[in-house]
Amino acid sequence: MVQHRYLGNSGLKISEITYGNWLTHGSQVENEVATRCVHAALDAGITTFDTADTYANTVAETVLGEALAGVPRHELEIFTKVYFPTGSKGPNDTGLSRKHVMESIDASLRRLGTDYVDLYQAHRYDVETPLEETMQAFADIVRAGKALYIGVSEWPADKLRAGHALARELGFGLISNQPQYSMLWRVIEPEVVPASVELGIGQIVWSPVAQGVLTGKYLPGQAPPAGSRATDEKGGASMIRRFLGDDDLLTRVQELRPVAEELGLTMAQLAIAWVLQNDNVSAAIIGASRPEQVAENVRASGVEIPEELMARIDTVLGDKVVRDPSLTTVPEARLA
Repeated sequence: MVQHRYLGNSGLKISEITYGNWLTHGSQVENEVATRCVHAALDAGITTFDTADTYANTVAETVLGEALAGVPRHELEIFTKVYFPTGSKGPNDTGLSRKHVMESIDASLRRLGTDYVDLYQAHRYDVETPLEETMQAFADIVRAGKALYIGVSEWPADKLRAGHALARELGFGLISNQPQYSMLWRVIEPEVVPASVELGIGQIVWSPVAQGVLTGKYLPGQAPPAGSRATDEKGGASMIRRFLGDDDLLTRVQELRPVAEELGLTMAQLAIAWVLQNDNVSAAIIGASRPEQVAENVRASGVEIPEELMARIDTVLGDKVVRDPSLTTVPEARLA
């Protein structure tokens, strides 16, 4: 069964493998399959579910809410997010203004079929809204009981420090950050992780298998397998292209197979277990288009990778690892 960890320095425990429905629910898979994936996650001991209002333009929240209907609310940790455009995408249907945040939390709760979310997250930093305005809105949401905790996603270290300080002044905690993180994408390590350790912020990381590259199914010099994410323009094909054009990188990924085999893991399980070795990581988010994928990937929970194998992974991947902290970017303007 999936193990649990504390989220940052809070008292909230979450499943260290969290189920997320970006790119799947409401778009990539039928609702009946999505429900079976959620139930497979529950059966495996996953209690934490992550979504966002922007996923499938709000449909993903509805699908998740329906899939979780009937499960006692106190047995779940439900996370969602606010920032990106939703609905009719009018002038105030995006960003972190008080208007958008306050309206968005109510809409998310309706779609999810719950009175509160355990974690409400700023999906990106909003350079067009004063941080004080955003954090005051979050404080009011917490006091109203609509969210128990507040987090962010893809905020760089300086923004985390500023947000954390304001949250403390306003009487609530900023306890989490949701960045991209994998063996190949380590941009949070130089600055975000040290700042987060200092502040008591935990990472809930997305794309631990690097959009599927670390599963080993993409082979150098060969076309992507039919039905894979790389062939699905609605399923993240644009994000994975940066990896697939590099045959040297794909060759090095194949060289990780002996490491996975030595640990008795699949390549995907190795990738998920790897991010969980970082003490600042509270959870790794997995998605699924089939229930069997959930059952397979949760086997990464509780795995300890010996230091010598961690070092071997670093040697194999070498200069293919992206570490530039400036790639944790702040949008210059809202996407409207």
